[in-house]
Amino acid sequence: MTILIDNKCGTPIYEQIFTQIKEQIMSGILRADSPLPSIRNLAKDLQISVITTKRAYDELEKEGYLYTLPGKGCFVAAKNLSLMREENLKRIEEHMEEILRLASLCGLEKEEVEEMWTLIREGSE
Repeated sequence: MTILIDNKCGTPIYEQIFTQIKEQIMSGILRADSPLPSIRNLAKDLQISVITTKRAYDELEKEGYLYTLPGKGCFVAAKNLSLMREENLKRIEEHMEEILRLASLCGLEKEEVEEMWTLIREGSE
């Protein structure tokens, strides 16, 4: 598992950890039932507070990405397909909102955006 912390980006460190672990789970890099580093070991490796690491793990567990076995550690939870679908729908909506914003800045009409989408879809098939 690779986690890179950027102290200059303004995003809280626990959120950076949360996001990177979640992305690695969603992409299949981290597989179901794989153990994660202990909270202490990850904090030591990243040279951050144990509290920060614990907060990221707690958030991941709360959202169903991890589970904890007392005395054994934290593990990747099996993928919840409906959770993954909802997460992807949210990301698609965010991208679509950005497309609308950019299209508006360029003065594109709805038909022009639809035509672009059709051309892109045909090119990827």
